[in-house]
Amino acid sequence: MKRVELALMALLGLMPGLGCCAAAETAWFFDDFSYADTSALQQGGWQLRSAAGHPGIPGATWTPDGVQLLPNAKHPGQGLLRLRAQTDGTGAGTTQVQVCHQRKYLAGTYAARVRFSDEPVSGLDGDPVIQTFYAVSPLRFDFDPEFSELDWEYLPNGGWGSDKTRLYGITWQTVRMDPWLAFNQQHEEFAALGRGGQGWHTLVMQVADGRTRWFVDGRQVTEHGGRNYPVVPMSINFNLWFSPNGPLPTGGAPRVYEQDVDWVMHAKDTVLSPAQVEERVTQWRRAGVQRLDQVSPPTPALENRCDF
Repeated sequence: MKRVELALMALLGLMPGLGCCAAAETAWFFDDFSYADTSALQQGGWQLRSAAGHPGIPGATWTPDGVQLLPNAKHPGQGLLRLRAQTDGTGAGTTQVQVCHQRKYLAGTYAARVRFSDEPVSGLDGDPVIQTFYAVSPLRFDFDPEFSELDWEYLPNGGWGSDKTRLYGITWQTVRMDPWLAFNQQHEEFAALGRGGQGWHTLVMQVADGRTRWFVDGRQVTEHGGRNYPVVPMSINFNLWFSPNGPLPTGGAPRVYEQDVDWVMHAKDTVLSPAQVEERVTQWRRAGVQRLDQVSPPTPALENRCDF
């Protein structure tokens, strides 16, 4: 039997605070991005976006070349996912990046450990860059009643018509793209979360019983519900792009921005506290578990797209 399978069997029932039965009944998705290359990443169920379109700068290119896999200096033998985007202020000179996992996630707990960045790694600062972790379903048409989205967006230089540095937590009901009209509940944390190399944060979303609860580094920051509660399975996504509603300087050398992801997980139909999430990830890592994918797709399976 493979090491990962043995480690998983050892973990079942041993999670403090969950109990044996809750742990045994939970279907898990976990990935710490310990892949040799992007081909292996795609074999692990991830898509690398190349399709044009929303969101971001009109005329920008969504490029798989912006996806990198790196060794994790803090956890030897494990990996990091890096998203890398750049702009010179024009659509033709802008590349954005997105990765998407399969569309099969709904109720339960979502969590990721991400590194936000307040400054570019090269070029002058100031672009309205947006760094994200989210789950989403396709928008089939304007005001689609089955549209569902849970969205973390970090805006170090502002965007969406405001210059304030902030982290959004948004639970969506539906939207019309043009002219823009959105129906959602949102929370804004006004803080610089990626400054001075201190950009690592754990983001958790609990989806259960008609409510979504949002946590940053173990602290609950908001709760949403009602008509905004997700109703259809979603894909898990990370992307890095530039707001079309902020001042985008033109000219000069391209500005390059990066966002890193340490790990991502989902516990299907199970509510975990942030502390339980962290403990589960720690146990997996100690046991050498690099990835799990126990969440079955719906029947019939839904189309897996990476274009929104």
